[in-house]
Amino acid sequence: MREWEAMDKHLIRGGQQQQQLPEKIPIGAIFTESNPEIQTVFKYAIHLHNSNESLSRFKVEPVIDVVDSDDPFKVSRALCLQLSRGVFSLVSPIIGHAYETLVSYSNIFQMPFVHLGMSRTMDVKHADYGISMRPRYLPAIVDVIKFYDWKTIIYIYQSDDGLMKLQHIFSIVNDNYTLEIRAVKRIVNATDAHQFLHALELSDSQSKKYVILDCDSETAKQIIIDHVRDIYMGRRNFHFLLTSLIMDDYWNNQVQEFGAINITGFRVLQTTSHEFRQFSKSWRNLNPGLWPGAGTNYFSADTALMFDATKVILDTYNRLLKKKSDLFKNNFRRGEFFNNGTKGIDCRRQSVIIWEHGDKIAKYIKKSEITGLTGNLSFIESGFRRNFSIDVVEMTVNHEMAKIAEWTEEDGMILVPGKYRRIYQESNIENKTYIVTSILEEPYLMEKVPESGVVLTGNDRFEGYCKDLADSIAKNVGFNYELRLVNDSKYGGLDSKSPSGWNGMVGELIRKESDIAIAPLTITSARERVIDFTKPFMSLGISIMIKKPVKKNPGIFSFMNPLSQEIWVYIILSYIGVSVVLFLVSRFSPHEWRYEDTLCGPKVSNDFSLNNSLWFSLGAIMQQSCDVCPRSISGRIVGSVWWFFTLIIISSYTANLAAFLTVERMVTPINSADDLSKQTEVEYGVLKYSSTMEFFRKSKITVYSRMWEFMSAKPNVFVDSYTEGIRRVRESKGKYAFLIESTQNDYNNERQPCDTMKVGRNLDAKGYGLATPLGSPLRIELNLAVLNLIESGDLTKLENKWWYDRSECKTKDIKESSQSELTLSNVAGCFYILIGGLVLAMVVALIEFCWKSRREAIQSKTSLYEAMKANVRVSITGAPAYSVYLNRTIARNRTDSV
Repeated sequence: MREWEAMDKHLIRGGQQQQQLPEKIPIGAIFTESNPEIQTVFKYAIHLHNSNESLSRFKVEPVIDVVDSDDPFKVSRALCLQLSRGVFSLVSPIIGHAYETLVSYSNIFQMPFVHLGMSRTMDVKHADYGISMRPRYLPAIVDVIKFYDWKTIIYIYQSDDGLMKLQHIFSIVNDNYTLEIRAVKRIVNATDAHQFLHALELSDSQSKKYVILDCDSETAKQIIIDHVRDIYMGRRNFHFLLTSLIMDDYWNNQVQEFGAINITGFRVLQTTSHEFRQFSKSWRNLNPGLWPGAGTNYFSADTALMFDATKVILDTYNRLLKKKSDLFKNNFRRGEFFNNGTKGIDCRRQSVIIWEHGDKIAKYIKKSEITGLTGNLSFIESGFRRNFSIDVVEMTVNHEMAKIAEWTEEDGMILVPGKYRRIYQESNIENKTYIVTSILEEPYLMEKVPESGVVLTGNDRFEGYCKDLADSIAKNVGFNYELRLVNDSKYGGLDSKSPSGWNGMVGELIRKESDIAIAPLTITSARERVIDFTKPFMSLGISIMIKKPVKKNPGIFSFMNPLSQEIWVYIILSYIGVSVVLFLVSRFSPHEWRYEDTLCGPKVSNDFSLNNSLWFSLGAIMQQSCDVCPRSISGRIVGSVWWFFTLIIISSYTANLAAFLTVERMVTPINSADDLSKQTEVEYGVLKYSSTMEFFRKSKITVYSRMWEFMSAKPNVFVDSYTEGIRRVRESKGKYAFLIESTQNDYNNERQPCDTMKVGRNLDAKGYGLATPLGSPLRIELNLAVLNLIESGDLTKLENKWWYDRSECKTKDIKESSQSELTLSNVAGCFYILIGGLVLAMVVALIEFCWKSRREAIQSKTSLYEAMKANVRVSITGAPAYSVYLNRTIARNRTDSV
């Protein structure tokens, strides 16, 4: 006890003076930059050893290298450098891709190797000279599954080792127990896991879901937090089993702040031991400026394992030197390290020179018998721990984390009486009066316009969605409230001038000037750190507002729209081609020719001239009969396929014609964020200094980052208020789009002059939540109240009441949607074609009349005027014309002369 206190005082004073001995045992360590806390505890353990003058018979020099990733090449370079420095043993927490590299070097050079290790079941290489600090507890996972009697599991893992764990679990489960996998998913981050579980819940929300999570502590914590925050995810029908040793107090306390859920996990820290209490006190008193990651009340299992690993190494050298104090006397000469007569260990040499004391040190390490923060530290010949125990802990929706069992290799899972402590809920909330802060923003909260002669006081001065929501929650929970507007008219952001560091409603909650904030207050990670939020009462996201385009009326020739221009061209070409083919086959077929007696004698004729062929094909298109029909087989084949073709074309045309003539289509130039990012004609912007602006600035998605580059290059696209942005959309004639929260978008689209609209899907997903000060007992009651309102549909009714029932565009929309009758503009083209055809027919008739009159004038040797006059008489009165009479006389005279 006195030893720890003396060392603590020494550290707090910042004393770093040590007795300078000529020889110190170098202990090598290779870390990554991801967790400085583990690096700190390694230095701290050595510092404790060197500071204890009475107990330490030797001094230790830490030789530390830090690599930026677990890349095997970088790790091998650092390892070769350490070997050349003459380290006596090596410790490292690296368990990624470079783990096999460390083991290989250890085996080749007989370098004692202590690693935090993983409960691996299929190591490619075995560490012959190393030990693993992490217990092999995979059978404990199977015992927990059997304890809960799970028959189906959902397995989510983060690395290749997780997949090996799953294989090992099924290899342990015997034939007498049936275990099935409902789903398996490898994730990159917590978002992947949440989306996967969300999809499972939507597909089947009634069944129990037993989820096994194999991932690191931070990812597991974020998965749980995302799950609790999602209003569509059940809490009682989910049970999570965390396979990693992460169920420590610091992790549990952080998760408990966001909401309770069913979780079972494993804890390796022996929190009731004397060593643990002493180390916790010393760790808490450290200066975090000198010892990064220290100075806190909690530390992770990996930190404890690193401390124990260093303790095992120090104990090993203590026992070695106690037995033979001059063991390493030949390894130090003039301040340099020698091994088997050579300086250092060169890993690049062709002939390998092993560490001469490596085998002996490794054997002593494996014979360790001490107690650490993680319990008994003893090992079997293969380097894995033995005689260890781990705690099985459980946290549910009803009670905090508690130990329910203890697991050992020999006895398996031994149940212990659980010391459950229910989640604290303050009583006597009912009938109390709480201060509710809010902000004026239409339609969430507005000042009510009183009737003449009526004076409004108290909460009656306001109306809106948030006012009705506050009334419903107060009635549901059973308390009274006083509604006050926030003093600075702000939602809440970082403000160095504010005493609490935050302004707006968030600042009032931090200073406890208000008890609840009921407003369109977005749930963000920064705000979550300083205040508590309930589950979202409204979900929203960033959306695109554009000016509503003018509806496109059908053109004069809109009746041609059912078929594309390409189809019309092909139909015309098909019509000409079929007519020509019919003409040719009729010419060559003997069945289409016939003999006729004429004044000039017998004559061979064919009905299918080129004109008649064109007329036959046209009649088929128009679904009309014709006075000529093919008699030959080839001609009938042509006619049959043409009739079939026209049947399909005309049927398709008729089916689409009604829709194209009766529907007035609205063509929008922008339909998504991708459309915006790919063009420069339509400008777009956001509200200055808003969460929307931060979303685009920090986004790593290609489309959104490209949009941010466009907006940054044109500062004029940013606006100072929603009113300015909406006004700019309405006055820009379609050349400006405003990126606005979807709820505001929907509301303003229902306001006069009804000339804006929302396009595309939301760009992100977030929610508005009720807020309370940190640790407020009201949060639990408010959570339940919000859920009750969601389940009963009251929140949907409130949204309809203030967004759509008060719409100023309803009458116009109904009128436009009911307009389905045809107008002149729909069919004007048909009339134009009819008139044009009539005029063309009259012109052709006039040409035929003139041509016939000229021919008769030549035959009768009269003037053109006389011939036209005679034909006019015939056309009007039907009386025989002179030219006709003259022709008949000439023909009779010829006959008589013959």
